[in-house]
Amino acid sequence: MMSGQDRVKMLRWKSRRGMKELDVMFEAFFALQAEQIKSGEWPQLEGFLEQEDDLLFDWVSGRNLPADADTLILIEALKHAV
Repeated sequence: MMSGQDRVKMLRWKSRRGMKELDVMFEAFFALQAEQIKSGEWPQLEGFLEQEDDLLFDWVSGRNLPADADTLILIEALKHAV
């Protein structure tokens, strides 16, 4: 079983993207939410990070939003972290 610290490291690694805008947003989010992520909060983050950069950028910029309420909450948290 993965420890909380290992989960943070794994998700932080997956959050490294090819777009500077996303990298800045994810770094700010991890700085604010590391303890919550470590304790298992933000379970939707893993699936979110599996998406392509272009789709993630569309979501966080508001051009195209997912229908899933949990993902919308995560997007708002990401935008407010910056």
